[in-house]
Amino acid sequence: MTHRRTAATGWAAAVTVPFLLLTAVAVTVATAPAAQAAVANGSSIVHLFQWRWSSVARECETTLGPDGWGGVQVSPPQEHVVLPSAEGASYPWWQDYQPVSYRLDQTRRGTRAEFVDMVRRCRDAGVKIYVDVVLNHMTGSGSAGGGPGSAGTVYSKYEYLNLFNDGSGDAYRYPDFGPCYTTISDWNSKAEVQDCELLALADLNTGDPEVRRKIAKYMNSVIDLGVAGFRVDAAKHVQEAHLADIISRLHDVPGFGGRPDVFHEVYGDATIPYTAYAPLGKVTNFDYQRAVAGGFQSGNIAQFANLPDYGGLSGGQAVVFVDNHDTQRASPALTYKNGDRYYLADAFMMAHPYGTVQLMSSYAFGSNQAQGPPSSSNGTTNATDCANGQWVCEHRNEQVAGMPSFRNATEGTGITSTVTDGNGRLAFARGSRGYAAFNATGDAWSRTFGTSLPDGTYCNVARGRYDAATGACTGGTVAVSGGAFTTSIPANRGVALHVQARTGGGGGTAAVRFDATATTYFGQNVFVVGSTSPLGSWNPAGAVALSPTNYPVWTGTVGLPLGQPVEYKLIKKNPDGTVTWPPGPTRTLPPAGAAPAPITWR
Repeated sequence: MTHRRTAATGWAAAVTVPFLLLTAVAVTVATAPAAQAAVANGSSIVHLFQWRWSSVARECETTLGPDGWGGVQVSPPQEHVVLPSAEGASYPWWQDYQPVSYRLDQTRRGTRAEFVDMVRRCRDAGVKIYVDVVLNHMTGSGSAGGGPGSAGTVYSKYEYLNLFNDGSGDAYRYPDFGPCYTTISDWNSKAEVQDCELLALADLNTGDPEVRRKIAKYMNSVIDLGVAGFRVDAAKHVQEAHLADIISRLHDVPGFGGRPDVFHEVYGDATIPYTAYAPLGKVTNFDYQRAVAGGFQSGNIAQFANLPDYGGLSGGQAVVFVDNHDTQRASPALTYKNGDRYYLADAFMMAHPYGTVQLMSSYAFGSNQAQGPPSSSNGTTNATDCANGQWVCEHRNEQVAGMPSFRNATEGTGITSTVTDGNGRLAFARGSRGYAAFNATGDAWSRTFGTSLPDGTYCNVARGRYDAATGACTGGTVAVSGGAFTTSIPANRGVALHVQARTGGGGGTAAVRFDATATTYFGQNVFVVGSTSPLGSWNPAGAVALSPTNYPVWTGTVGLPLGQPVEYKLIKKNPDGTVTWPPGPTRTLPPAGAAPAPITWR
């Protein structure tokens, strides 16, 4: 079926600050819908550790998408061992890192159908799904005999039949493991580290092309469902050439398009440096984690005015974090248990351009490192409730929630105009697009800061969210005038201002009403998307829905910035999730003055 709009006519509009009215629009679109690749909100990744698939999907829609997160790492989705009791814990978290098969039928976090639904809903919110993929090994000697696994598969340590439950007969048997069948003893031997057993887990022989084929088959099975990237667990225990071959076999990503994003878990050392895996994708930078977590814990942060290439990794090669699910337990230099100072470190990480940020968001745990997530009596993970005290939900903390928007707004800019005041205070500009200051001391920091930000009133996104649609700030505001602002930063708090969270002055905002004439078919809806944050910054996931109450006229109102031009287009979202873009150039709303002025629209 083909669809079209009538030929374009002129738009007439009159503007009265603070309300801007756009009259009805008629726009020509292509006769056949053209699918547009999904666009991620940005580069920031949050690790929703051990969350159920349905809880992740809901979080993408209600929080991650609106807050500007570009990706979410989820726990391994393949069938895993089930251990009612191990290391003094019921259903420990690490059971998920012992695969029984590559089936998605049932894990502690949900079903295959729920996984597919999560991937789709997160994509529609502009959030990529990154799967934590376990490809070095299967189960260990301490696993529960012959199972069964979470989806009912029977196994033994060196025998895993029916890997895919697809009639292919793909399986792993004893010859598919090794060549070393003993636990790593010499960590200074690269051959042992990469070919022997990590923690007595059955080490797959990735030197065998058939083993690599099966691993790639699993990864492609989730890519084909829309998964856009992977965190490769225990990557340093797989030879680089073997891993390169696996990656070369991967499909392109549907929805977002292009090659899958891949980053590798590597504890770099003299035996196996981080840089050995940099040609294969980004690499987790534990040197950064130790330095930044330790610096913020001790209050010694002035040193971070200029960050080195930790471990030899450039910012483009590194995935950075203050903590992850391992360091939380094994080397807890700084975690949610440290309170404000921990969240201040997270905010700094997101304000500084070095690396791709990965923020930990987890559940509360006690002294037992093996403690699993909040679960029912049969080990099924409970739905996440960020208000019940069992789930920490670090990404919702006031010091963190607004920072993805800061990172998105300052993308591509470097660090300039650094300011220090003793060891515990640091501030810097991100060109003319942002400014951030951090106070890792026990006293307030009162100061006038020079900035190249335009004059205006800005939300402090290091203390809360900015609602682009309404201009509301949950973290308070800071006024910039004449190239400076004066503020008092409380102990263990920060300030972060950026050009896409300006609420007044220097142009302010106006309520802009769109009345667009457009014909559609059942299930198809009309949106407006554009060059500014309130219109999604050209990301269809953030486009503003127009109402068909007066069909074929679609109507909606949104707060747009005055004092700067805004480009926009109407789009149609189709029932299958694709987007129809009209042909021709973008439309432009010119900068509105401080007094009523006529505006002519094409």
